[in-house]
Amino acid sequence: MPRPAPNTLRWDGRPGHYEVYYLTLTDGASGVGVWIRYTMTAPGQAALWFVAGDPVQGVIARKALCPLDELQATGGELRIGHSVLSDRGAAGGFEDVAWDLRWTPSRRSYKHVHPIAERLGLVQSVLELPHADLTIEGVVSYAGARLELQGARGAQAHIWGSKHADNWAWVHCNDLSDARGEPVRDAFVDAVSVCAHRGGREIGPFTPVVGRFGERDFLSTSPLRVLTNWSSYALTGWRFEAVAGARRLIAQIDAERDRLAGVTYHDPMAAPRIATTPRLPRSGYTCTSERRAWAGGRTPRRSKPEAEPTSSTRSARRCPTRSCT
Repeated sequence: MPRPAPNTLRWDGRPGHYEVYYLTLTDGASGVGVWIRYTMTAPGQAALWFVAGDPVQGVIARKALCPLDELQATGGELRIGHSVLSDRGAAGGFEDVAWDLRWTPSRRSYKHVHPIAERLGLVQSVLELPHADLTIEGVVSYAGARLELQGARGAQAHIWGSKHADNWAWVHCNDLSDARGEPVRDAFVDAVSVCAHRGGREIGPFTPVVGRFGERDFLSTSPLRVLTNWSSYALTGWRFEAVAGARRLIAQIDAERDRLAGVTYHDPMAAPRIATTPRLPRSGYTCTSERRAWAGGRTPRRSKPEAEPTSSTRSARRCPTRSCT
């Protein structure tokens, strides 16, 4: 049976399912970050989410609920009401927000869940990046502001499953620069660290990481790596280490509390949960191999994470009590 295209809607009409398509972008010229989501929950509703982190206006967040029958997926397009998403762009709007965006599709997709884990049903959600490293053109409008994008950096992702994790941290970054401040192209990192309850106790974090550095893919998604990658996160910070072959990725993410947006996630047939999403977090990373070291990312603002990965704490991976996504 052929594998579905990465952006194919997985919902088969039955209850107990949720699905999310989201676009995230950073405009280097203005410093604005934007997060747009097309979502559905069965039973439940479809929804459109829009969050902008503006250095001048602060955080702008909007959400529109729609009947589930306004969700349509045909001809390579997903529609919720009048808002559309395809492999080449996204357009839509509601209230005082709107977007009309276009991009050239990425060459390949990246998946955080290993095929073995997915086949065995070991995960309740699957995350895939149909377009991991995009250059985005177009227009975004919000709260009276109009932002024309030329070469904004971003990505588009697809999530589906039966239940969100109990708490998690997530980061995507492809607006990268080297030590001289020069842009680094054909490079990105996308990581998630999740905790879940099994048998009455919390387990994790499980930390799959995908990326591309030095013209080579970085795939730390095998069951062994997901279990052993070190991770520690809190509301405004995250530190993790991931290994892929002979290479190790060390990353630190810091988010300012006053630039967080609080959102509520709904699981099928379950109580809602609250999470936060930072716009334009500060981040830094280093990727090393047996032969060379290659570093980049935004200059990190040093902060104290929950635990540093020293020889005595590296195995002490911690599940926090609050989500950071």
